[in-house]
Amino acid sequence: MTAVSLPSASAATTGPSALRSVGSRLWIIAVWTTVIFFIINLLGIIAAVVTSSFATRWLRSWLPSGYTTRWYVSAWEEFQLHDVLLVTFQIVGAVVMLSGLLGVPAAYAMARREFPGKKALMLLFLLPLLVPPVTFGIPLATVLYQSGVGGTMAGVILANLVPTVPFVILVMIPFIEQIDPRVEAAARVFGAGTFKMFIYVLLPLLMPGILASLLLVLVRTIAMFELTFLTAGPTSQTLVVALYYAVFAAGVRAVQSIDAMAVVYMVTTLIWLVIALRFVNPTQMVTRAKRQPAH
Repeated sequence: MTAVSLPSASAATTGPSALRSVGSRLWIIAVWTTVIFFIINLLGIIAAVVTSSFATRWLRSWLPSGYTTRWYVSAWEEFQLHDVLLVTFQIVGAVVMLSGLLGVPAAYAMARREFPGKKALMLLFLLPLLVPPVTFGIPLATVLYQSGVGGTMAGVILANLVPTVPFVILVMIPFIEQIDPRVEAAARVFGAGTFKMFIYVLLPLLMPGILASLLLVLVRTIAMFELTFLTAGPTSQTLVVALYYAVFAAGVRAVQSIDAMAVVYMVTTLIWLVIALRFVNPTQMVTRAKRQPAH
C-alpha cells in the first residue's frame, strides 16, 4: 500500500487564503492611516487658524508670544460682520424656505405622475448639480444684471435657487415613492381634498425627508461661493464672499483679523449644523414606508 501524505499546517497557512487575509489587513491599515492623517491634518489647520486669531504676534515659534481678543473686535468693525451675518441669515433662510415650497410639490408631481418628456425634465434637474456652478453662473449673472436684479439680495436668492430646488426634488422623489399610494386613496375616500391630504397625511410621513433635504440645502447655501460672488452687490454679500474679499481685496490687512473672520465663519456654520441636527438624525434620514401586502 502507498502512503498518502497530508499537507502540513504550515503549508496550509501560506496558501491563497492566508495571502488574501494579509492583503485585507494591509488594506485596512492603509485606509485607517489615510483617514487618521486626514483628520490630524484638518484639526491642525483649524487649530492654527484659531490660535492665530487670538495671537498678538506669532513668528518663528511653536506658540504665539501672547493672546488677545482685539482681532475679533477689529474684524467685526472693519468687515462690518453684523451686517454681513444679517444678510447671510436672510439669504439662507429665504433659499431654504423657497426650496422647500417649490421643490417638495414638484417632487410629488414627478413621483406620482407620468407625462411626456418626464425623463428630459429629470435630466434638466440634474444639470445644475452636475455642471460646475461657474459654467452656468456667468450667463445666469448676466441675465440677472440685465433684468435689474443682479447685485441685490433677490438676485442672490434666485441664483442660489437654481441648484437647490433641483436638489430638493431629487432627494424627495425616493421618499415620496416609498409611500403607498393607497394611503392617499384612503384619505380621498374619507373626503380629504388635495390640500388637506398633503398637510395632514403626506406631510407627517415626508417630514424626515423634508428636514434632511433642507438641512443639506442650508449647508450648501452657506458654503456657496461662485453663484453668490457673481450676483452679490455691496449690500448682498454673504459671509463666505465677504471672507474672500477680506483675503484678496486691495490693501494691507492683519492676518490675525482675517483669521478671526474665518473663525466667525466656522462657528456660524457649526451653529447652523447643531441647530439643524437637533431636528434631523443623520442615521435616520432615509425612512421606508411599510407597504401592506395587496389583498
